[in-house]
Formats: sequence, C-alpha cells, structure tokens
Amino acid sequence: MCIIFFKFDPRPVSKNAYRLILAANRDEFYSRPSKLADFWGNNNEILSGLDMEEGKEGGTWLGISTRGKLAALTNYLQPQLDRQARGRGTYGLSNALLETPWRKLCFGKQLFLEAVERSQALPKDVLIADLLDVLNNEEAQLPDPAIEDQGREYVQPILSKYSAVCVRCPGYGTRTNTIILVDADGHVTFTERSMLDKDPSHWETSTHEFTLQS
Repeated sequence: MCIIFFKFDPRPVSKNAYRLILAANRDEFYSRPSKLADFWGNNNEILSGLDMEEGKEGGTWLGISTRGKLAALTNYLQPQLDRQARGRGTYGLSNALLETPWRKLCFGKQLFLEAVERSQALPKDVLIADLLDVLNNEEAQLPDPAIEDQGREYVQPILSKYSAVCVRCPGYGTRTNTIILVDADGHVTFTERSMLDKDPSHWETSTHEFTLQS
C-alpha cells in the first residue's frame, strides 16, 4: 500500500510557482532491505531509493532523472489499466486507478491541496514540512465502501490499519516519505524521510538538489 499526491503545471505563470509538487509515501514491510535515495545509473543520472530484496535488487518505487523523467510505483489491489492520458492538474494515486475515490485518498488530497494553495507564499522548507505533515496523518478514514468493494476479502481484516494516509502496523507500514519540488527554473529539491532500523520512532531526513538538464 502506497499513496502519492502531485500537482503538475509544466509552464507556471508565476516565477514563485512550481512545475511539480509531489508528496508520496512508500508502505512496505519494515524488514525489506533497501538503500536510501542517491544518484545511480551509468552517469549518476537517476535519483531514487533502491529495493535490495534478494532477486529484485536495483528496482525502485520513486525516482527522477536529471533530465526530468519521473517514475512512481504503487501496488494494485485490482489489476486494471487506466489508458486515459492526463495533463496538468492535481491528482492522487493509491492502490487503484488514478483518482479512485478512496476516502483516505480524497482526505489526503484535500490536505495536499491546502498546502499547495499556500506554496507560493511559503519558504521552501516550510512547504516541505507542511507536506510531510500531510504524509504522516494517521487519521483512519472509515467507513470506505470503495476500498472494501475493491479489496473484498483481502482487505477486510486489515481495513482499519490501511485506511489512513500514513499506515502503521506491526512490521509493516509507511517507511519512506518523499517530497519532490521542481520550481519554475527547473531546480529540483528531493527530500526523503526514511525509517531506520525497522523502528517507527527512528527516522533520517536527507535532501538532494540539482537543476534539470535541457
């Protein structure tokens, strides 16, 4: 279970606006090995964390290249493809199709929008702190007929644990928060807050910055 909120505007009118504001949670077993975000690839052109699970080493859940290509991954409770193209706007994605109206997605998206609406007036570090607060909201959003219907018998026993933006279960839950900001000049700020030592009370935050290559 993961969740992603993003606002995309490739040609912002204001110099104080952002081309991209993205906030994402990675939910995973605490014991699954991974590396913290860093630059990888033949020319260190990709910034991402790395999955180090045996047999799956080198994959990632969220990354951006120095040329501005971005990829993100969540699991599906229901295998189905959304082939509808999307342009500029604000979107939310969890473990279903883009904009599937799960209550936790709608709730989190509203909190995200409130932060985005203030973004041009806020110092960057304050905006990042506000977005991290969104990602760490543990309020359960129940009842949720949409997620119950989609997950059916699989999700029923764990529904109360998974119905918040930030998931907290024994041995499983939100273990990485990522904020990506791309400003009007193409400057990228990638902030990652990661759980350490499988301990939900022990976290480390790091930031990488670079300018997109043309």
